[in-house]
Amino acid sequence: AGERDEMSLPRVLSIQSHTVHGYVGNKSAVFPLQLLGFEVDPINSVQFSNHTGYAGGFRGEVLQGAQLTALVDGLHSNGLLEGYACVLTGYIGSASFLHAVLDVLRRLRAASPEVAYFCDPVMGDGGKLYVPAELLAIY
Repeated sequence: AGERDEMSLPRVLSIQSHTVHGYVGNKSAVFPLQLLGFEVDPINSVQFSNHTGYAGGFRGEVLQGAQLTALVDGLHSNGLLEGYACVLTGYIGSASFLHAVLDVLRRLRAASPEVAYFCDPVMGDGGKLYVPAELLAIY
């Protein structure tokens, strides 16, 4: 089999966390998906020093819905929003961002109803939430 053109690879929009230290979120999803033959466009939902389970806490930024919408509008303006085979979401840190994810999914499915959606909500474990409680009702 010869090399395939980048635009002919199945495309994934991966909307997940980014941590400086550790391999979670987009840092753990993008490379394996690329090895499997997918073209992956990562959008980071947060940018944290480390995952939220560390005893000493974490530092960083939580993106809001308007920021996701702006990124997706930029893709659309350049004809890059078409052709996704699926959307993958992981950790989301704000209610407005999660609502914007739903809007993105609606936009993609309006153009291509067959777009698959894979949601790993990463809400918490061991009885402890990693996300704001307000996100539970949205999920």
